[in-house]
Amino acid sequence: MLFGLTLNELLESVGILLACGLFAGFFAGLLGIGGGVVFVPCFYFIFYYFFQVPADTAMVVATGTSLLCMIPTSISAARSQYKRGNMNTAIIKQWAVAMLAGVAVGTVVAKFYGGAWLAILFGSVMIVNSLNMLFRAKAKPAFDTLPGRSGQNIIAFCIACFSSMLGIGGGTLTVPVLNACSVKPHTCIGTSSAVSLFVCVPGALLMILMNLSATPQAAPIGTLGLVNVLTAVCVVPISILSAPLGVRFGKNISPVTLKRIFAVALFIVSARMLVEGITG
Repeated sequence: MLFGLTLNELLESVGILLACGLFAGFFAGLLGIGGGVVFVPCFYFIFYYFFQVPADTAMVVATGTSLLCMIPTSISAARSQYKRGNMNTAIIKQWAVAMLAGVAVGTVVAKFYGGAWLAILFGSVMIVNSLNMLFRAKAKPAFDTLPGRSGQNIIAFCIACFSSMLGIGGGTLTVPVLNACSVKPHTCIGTSSAVSLFVCVPGALLMILMNLSATPQAAPIGTLGLVNVLTAVCVVPISILSAPLGVRFGKNISPVTLKRIFAVALFIVSARMLVEGITG
């Protein structure tokens, strides 16, 4: 027995984590979604079924761990996107302060008030959005350009707040927003990789520091605050290596196809959030 698991259970857990890192890194590079779509459900499964962690604790720790794991994945994806000219740095500079404020507010709200109602709202709205993107991939954007400074600050704050609250990369919301404002699909995805960093870095730090003195007793071994460091050690290296593969693969895909791929991924994460909110 090691960490409370038999050898077979330990090997199976490590295998799932390695596969999780591979797919999360690839889709982070391909779609700019930060990897949280893959991380959270996989981590929850391992914590709940293998480590016998209570469901509520497993979900919270999976969310915090996801934010930590997305940091290097997002860095790798963002660097690759930047080198290929897919990133709009002007948007990042404009949104930076508002995103940091949004992460702080979102993390505090998640810690003290939970968010089943928010998961239901998010899931419902984004399912509609994903279906719209899927079946109207060739449709014209809703707006000709991004709004002014104040409007963009509100958008950035909301994206960061919702993303940190739900433990997902900022790209899940950034891509459809930029898409609706006539930003090119590849630029949407490249820019969203950088947005994910502004959500994951402060979000993970706050999840550790704000909860360091209140780590759940039933949390899996290696947990600091609400982040499991041992899980991150298994997942992060392979996700870093696979993110550039997703970027290179995405370069050869047409913008319409890329929209549809993102729409399917968005539908999956939105449906998951909706189910969690209803059953939570």
